[in-house]
Amino acid sequence: MTRVDFYVVKTAGSEARLSVAARLTEKALGRGHRIFINCESAEQLAALDSYLWEFKATSFVPHETASNNPDEQVVLAYEQSPEAHSDVLINLALSPPSYFARFERVAEVVTQDEASLEALRSAWRHYRDRGYPLQKHELP
Repeated sequence: MTRVDFYVVKTAGSEARLSVAARLTEKALGRGHRIFINCESAEQLAALDSYLWEFKATSFVPHETASNNPDEQVVLAYEQSPEAHSDVLINLALSPPSYFARFERVAEVVTQDEASLEALRSAWRHYRDRGYPLQKHELP
């Protein structure tokens, strides 16, 4: 059964969401996982695409967009379903995608802006009511 982790940061805004997504991706990639990142919008996908190349001065996270290479180890997508991924889903959209259950793990990023908080409270209930194991992680 899919395990769902909520990563809660104490800040608000789009930069915080990108930062958490990048850190989670780097950690999962280092452990050999295949990661599919579901973005909320085309603009967020473009911002994350740039962010993953430059968020650390000493490293970068190699990745590709689903429209260019859906089989890459790290794939960014917006309104596209995963083709070959079923390991780790990082969901940056504010609601669970229809395909989340095909993944071993789902990471939801919670920032302290009202839209994110309300949407992710709803997502928590969505997963909980369907019996998925949930964990909450407080991040600095």
